[in-house]
Amino acid sequence: MSDSITLRPGITWVGFVDWNVRDFHGYTTDRGATYNAYLVQDERTALIDTVKAPFAEHLLRNLAAQVDPATVAYVVCNHAEPDHSSALPAVMKALPQAEVVCNAKCRAALGEYFDTRDWRFKVIQSGESLSLGRRTLTFVDTPMVHWPESMVTYVPEEKLLFSMDAFGQHYSSAARFDEARIYYANIVTPYGTRVVKTLEALAGLPLEMVAPSHGIIWRSHLGEIVKAYRNWSVCKPKAKVVVMYDSMWGSTGLMAQAIYEGAARPGVEAKIIGLRQSNLTRLATEMLDCAAVAFGSATLNQDMMPMAAAAVNYIGGLRFTGRDAFAFGSYGWGKGGAEKLDEALKAMKWEVMREPIKSKFRPDAACLAECREAGRALAERAQARAAAAGYEKLLID
Repeated sequence: MSDSITLRPGITWVGFVDWNVRDFHGYTTDRGATYNAYLVQDERTALIDTVKAPFAEHLLRNLAAQVDPATVAYVVCNHAEPDHSSALPAVMKALPQAEVVCNAKCRAALGEYFDTRDWRFKVIQSGESLSLGRRTLTFVDTPMVHWPESMVTYVPEEKLLFSMDAFGQHYSSAARFDEARIYYANIVTPYGTRVVKTLEALAGLPLEMVAPSHGIIWRSHLGEIVKAYRNWSVCKPKAKVVVMYDSMWGSTGLMAQAIYEGAARPGVEAKIIGLRQSNLTRLATEMLDCAAVAFGSATLNQDMMPMAAAAVNYIGGLRFTGRDAFAFGSYGWGKGGAEKLDEALKAMKWEVMREPIKSKFRPDAACLAECREAGRALAERAQARAAAAGYEKLLID
């Protein structure tokens, strides 16, 4: 039985929907994921990308329902990461006439993962085209979006872009923008400058459909998702404040609430996140379009709390830029938590607004008043930074 979906006459989705996956190398996938592969049938037939190895049989069953596997001429590999390529050994065995179409860096990467000695390759360069008959495949390198060998495949006759990880989402149903934001924040953020170059390279292509390697196929709202990528790729913030914290006996939580109260003013989107009640995936997503951050931790063993340390490590690795921030936290007989957070914010090269706000044990009225005033200042910074950045209002905001 096949669960293939027709995109255009002769162009079919033949991938796999994984409803049950909940973790994708540390990124929480509460709603599952899809591994998208596409079959283009013409005078010569091409398979665009494959799936994760455990789902190879499902892919081949979908493919065989559409075409004799022996007639497939090409298997395009846009990206060598195993969630896209690890079915290739089974696929190449099942498609005896097929050549793997990829760039030179991808061929090298595939050789590091698999025994490719018996595979036939057609190595192409960026801008090169391959005729299938009535249709053409045109290949554009997109290095570091998000691996060095990444590329996309464009079908000009259909105005259809097979966009690989760009514009993708981990979602196994019909959501679009929210999941695209989550995917970008957790996977693509470190490569923002490369995304800008990719958007420039693709700017001249007429598009009616974008088919990524994960998630929903974009048939409408193309202008909105491209606008969103432009905002996200340069960390363009809106007037948004995030207060995040980890508390031991509630004192740092009281400080966080006071900062939030100060920041929650007209024209500012303010959010408060208890790190142990949330997850790193959501945290990174909130960082994507915020302008200002208050980051708090109680002191544990003269250091920040474990979840605060995990958040610093994760956010720092994603390299969000252009944020105003300050640290805060409570302590008992020894300091350290807020001070270590302050060092971490400076290491991220964020604009640290002030010295950390600290409270010995439970914050008193004066400390909470200071927290509220700091929250108001954070909101003002967020509004100023958003205005200077020229954040493009989206239908999805």
